[in-house]
Amino acid sequence: MFLRKSLLRMACLLALSSPVWAAPAQSYDFGQPAAAAKVTRSVEVVMGDMSFTPKAIDIKAGETIRFVLVNKGQLLHEFNLGDAAMHAKHQQEMLQMQQSGMLTPNGMKEMDHGAMAGMDHGMMKHDDPNSVLVEPGKTAELTWTFTKASSLEFACNIPGHYQAGMVGKLTVSQ
Repeated sequence: MFLRKSLLRMACLLALSSPVWAAPAQSYDFGQPAAAAKVTRSVEVVMGDMSFTPKAIDIKAGETIRFVLVNKGQLLHEFNLGDAAMHAKHQQEMLQMQQSGMLTPNGMKEMDHGAMAGMDHGMMKHDDPNSVLVEPGKTAELTWTFTKASSLEFACNIPGHYQAGMVGKLTVSQ
C-alpha cells in the first residue's frame, strides 16, 4: 500500500513538473477572427458550383468584416482566407480528408478515428478560424478583423475546386 501511494505521488509530481506539449495556436499575419459585436461591414459571398460572386473584395486595414456565405450550388464548398501558399498547403489537407472518406461532395462525415490507423489525426478536422465549410443550400458566416494591408485570396480548397476557378481576390488597403 505504501509503495502504491508513493508511486502515485511520484507520477503526479512528474506530471505536474513536465512541460505541456500543446500545439501552438495558429496565428495569421493579416488578421484574426472577431466577435460579431465588432463588425464594421457585412459582405455577402454567393457560392455557385465552381464560382464565387463577387470575384474580388476590397477592404481597409482595421475593418472587421462579416462574410455571409450563401451556397447556391449542388456541392459542399469552403470559404478560406489566406495567400496562395496557405491555400496550396490547405488543399493537401483537404485531399487527405477526401481520401479518408471524411470529406464527401455534399458534406463532412464523423469518422471513427480507431478505423484510421496510421493517419495523422491532428490533420483530420476542419476547424481553422479563417475557414468555413458551407453545405449546399445553406448559409454560414465568418467574421474577421484585417489588421494590415495585404493581397490575399478567398478560396474553396476542396479538391479540384480552386483549380476550377473557385478563388477570388481580397485586397486589404491602408
